[in-house]
Amino acid sequence: MDSGRTVVDSLLRRKKAERVAVTDSPWSDSILRWVAQGYPTRMVTKEVGKKRWRPEDGRTVDVEVAGEYLEPVPPWEHFGYDMTGVGGWFDLHPKRGYSELLEETDEWEVKRNGSGAALKYWKHHMGTPEHMDFLMTSREIWDRDYRPYLLEFDVERFGDLEETRKNLAKARAMGRWAHMGHMFVWEGMRQSMGDVTMYSSLITDPDWIHDYCRVYTDFHKQYYAYLFEHAGLPDGIWMYEDLGYKNGLFASPKVMAELIFPYFTELVSFFHSYDLPVVLHTCGSTAKALPMIVEAGFDALNPMERKAKDNEPFVFAEKYGDKLAFVGGFDVRVWETNDKELIRREIVSYIDGMKARGARLVFASDHSIPPTVEYDTYKYALEVYRERMMY
Repeated sequence: MDSGRTVVDSLLRRKKAERVAVTDSPWSDSILRWVAQGYPTRMVTKEVGKKRWRPEDGRTVDVEVAGEYLEPVPPWEHFGYDMTGVGGWFDLHPKRGYSELLEETDEWEVKRNGSGAALKYWKHHMGTPEHMDFLMTSREIWDRDYRPYLLEFDVERFGDLEETRKNLAKARAMGRWAHMGHMFVWEGMRQSMGDVTMYSSLITDPDWIHDYCRVYTDFHKQYYAYLFEHAGLPDGIWMYEDLGYKNGLFASPKVMAELIFPYFTELVSFFHSYDLPVVLHTCGSTAKALPMIVEAGFDALNPMERKAKDNEPFVFAEKYGDKLAFVGGFDVRVWETNDKELIRREIVSYIDGMKARGARLVFASDHSIPPTVEYDTYKYALEVYRERMMY
């Protein structure tokens, strides 16, 4: 049987693949709960300055004393996923490495980042941070306090490039399709300006939006070029840009087409110049953005959240299956029932339905796997997938 790397590469390059691929993203809270249900762990030697898993709550914390630490086996290894991320992240905030603690309790902390945004984070369980306060509220503030930091290359923005090289080599040795990736201009604006300033500026100050996107597009191209040269070329890229909410896009297709997608197109073209396929991860309702996503040159779409309006993978496959591969799309609420009969019926229906429409599919949930899904339930879901995976 072909390796995961071969299968995913074929799927994303519009070639014939022998089977449907598989990947997913269990929450850290899910892994913590699954460990108590039999999920495998191992002892790993960690040096000071690295990260370790904390068994009490499943958080990742800094190593303060070198030694051996317990950690769960990575899901991509344990479940045999065909795709895995290998690192390569770099600091996107204008003020590199900046973090100011503003408020703290036993349960959460509020920190201001290098883009001037104050966000509230849970300490002991997974969750998206709450937006509290933003300083980048005008073009003048952007020009004066933040933009200058992004114009000169700073190698210290990278994390551990040696770790990325090792991760890439390991994924390759194990036959996985290895990807790097990051957020881009849309998510960057949201975490820099905040929703109110960003959405109003799309209408009242489009020149600022263009300047922000221009500066950050050049920034990303420069840092990715360095990353590829010094850590190695991955097999592809994931771009994380949540363009929609449950009922639609965050901005009209017209605004997206004029202010955002030209920069998507430019960055995708940059990745294609390295012969790297690009997966767009965008949560929420994405149906109205699909023509722009195809035109920008993306090679695959993820995750196709089923709770969101008009996210119908069968329809997507019928309309855009000749242009896009599909990663995800299976309604995780089915797994949350932990009802094996229902799970079998729905997985068979989904995989067979996508294959019948000629879809190039990487089987996965429609976003990620929450702790309401039992470990045995998910293992069973993968058993059913493997029964139906061959094209």
